[in-house]
Amino acid sequence: MYKNILLSVDLNETASWVKALPTSIDLAKTYEATLHVVTVVPDFGMAVVGGFFPADFEEKAMADQKEKLKAFCSKNVPEDITVEAIVRYGHIYEEIIDVAEEISADLIVMGSHRPELKDYLLGPNAARVMRHANCSVLVVRE
Repeated sequence: MYKNILLSVDLNETASWVKALPTSIDLAKTYEATLHVVTVVPDFGMAVVGGFFPADFEEKAMADQKEKLKAFCSKNVPEDITVEAIVRYGHIYEEIIDVAEEISADLIVMGSHRPELKDYLLGPNAARVMRHANCSVLVVRE
């Protein structure tokens, strides 16, 4: 049923993957699917904010996250599962959706916290991915 499963993680937020990762692993084993693990380095949002960071910040952040994500996958994903580590830069929900389309994901798995008032006003990433993704989305509550 699933050939390409996309798991979104925030390496700085354990709650984003502590329950979603085991779920993704079980699904990948069951369906002999490839597990694609993505993390997104958020953009600054406004150009004026970017001026406070060094010019090479984006490249260094991307390289650092790529290393950390590879180590995360090596440590947490069993060797019998085909895994691909993907690092992106931009708006989190947009990048998750873009990666899902690029890899022809059958399923996106995301961890999510209980919504707070600010989430209803701004919209959490999981809700945005659910609304805009062209494949199934499984949200695993923390």
